[in-house]
Amino acid sequence: MGKSMGIKQKLLLPLALLAMLTGQSTWAGPAERAMAKRIHDRLTGVNATNVAIDTMEALILAEPACGGGATLDAIGCGKDAAEYAIDTAQNSNAYAFYNVTLKNFAAPWTNEEQTVFAPLNDYTATVVGAIRDGLDFRRILYDDLLYRGSNSPAYSNSNNNHYEALETLNPETTGNLANPAILQQTTQTSVRPTVAPAGIMTSRAGAMAFFSDGTNRAMFRFTLMNHLCTDLEPLKDETRAPDRVRRDVSRSPGGDSRIFLNNCVGCHAGMDGMAGAFAFYEWSYTGDKSTGSLTYTPGAVTAKHNINQNNFEYGYLTTDDSWVNYWRNGPNSKLGVRFADDGPAASGWGPLVNPDANGNETGNGARSLGIELANSRAFAQCQVDKAFKAVCLRDPNVMSTDRSARDGFVSNFVGSGYNMREVFTDVAAYCKGS
Repeated sequence: MGKSMGIKQKLLLPLALLAMLTGQSTWAGPAERAMAKRIHDRLTGVNATNVAIDTMEALILAEPACGGGATLDAIGCGKDAAEYAIDTAQNSNAYAFYNVTLKNFAAPWTNEEQTVFAPLNDYTATVVGAIRDGLDFRRILYDDLLYRGSNSPAYSNSNNNHYEALETLNPETTGNLANPAILQQTTQTSVRPTVAPAGIMTSRAGAMAFFSDGTNRAMFRFTLMNHLCTDLEPLKDETRAPDRVRRDVSRSPGGDSRIFLNNCVGCHAGMDGMAGAFAFYEWSYTGDKSTGSLTYTPGAVTAKHNINQNNFEYGYLTTDDSWVNYWRNGPNSKLGVRFADDGPAASGWGPLVNPDANGNETGNGARSLGIELANSRAFAQCQVDKAFKAVCLRDPNVMSTDRSARDGFVSNFVGSGYNMREVFTDVAAYCKGS
């Protein structure tokens, strides 16, 4: 009977009754108890109550994947216990998963320094909310999505006071990000109706970090780093067409054209091909960057996209927000290649919607580019890799056993509709013994 019960049914049973129904001792031994504690510690970062550890231990013993305690090293063993650990309706310390673990998980993505010591902001809050609510996580790169608090002061387009105030509230009560009444899902257009939304790329924090100054190439590069787990250097491909490389890039740096042909073009051909999606966005501020706001000028390319035109006057002149993904072909097509076990949902980069004559995807604007990137294999694997590192405290690409498990988690992630909660409970169960 115990093995046929779902997680919710199990959690509602008194511990002693659960043990009796499953035929297991309530406290079976130090191994199971240590695993329960490790799962809780890794997911929440705070000490578990005795009730929580007792319950999680019993869940491990009762879980079919654990073989009634006989195969505790099974990859799926511990999943029920992990789900309990982050369930605020059952575990009084589950709030820490949302207020601490997930906040620290996303904070480095919101700044160029990639520091975790960044205040709560709309980018981070949106990631936390999307994971909490089990949303299709691809949406964070393209959708009209925003999470904000129920607290005062209200959300502002010109400062971060709303989120900083939310972070000072009691995380167990008025500042509990696990509570949908406190961290609420809404839309970016409700607070910025004139700006075309594109997920966290057009969040206030993301825009301040990556649309300010420069040429908006930073938004493309840091999106690769944060959400595809790669940088430009590993993606250098000198065989791609250079027709989108802008005029500010010299074709003879230092008077030597070989430097451009053998080095610069490797990054710029792909990057400039896609970064044009951001042509209408600008972080506008005077003096203090933190008091600025995101502006959007549809049909009018911002001046930064066509600076330093004399560096190479025959280069690409940005006239709209069109983009082309030259990396669908050539060596970087690997970004979209899925593993065979990903099943029918696997589609590589995703179907070609607007192909050019050479089979490269094209589009207009940040939203369509976000859809393109979010449907790559690299995006799915990156989210699993990041969660694995955050929970297991090691890189899944080092050991073959970890790589194999990671590939399975990627398949689960895709199969679950890109639900990141599932990823966190998967990896926590996997690392319960180490």
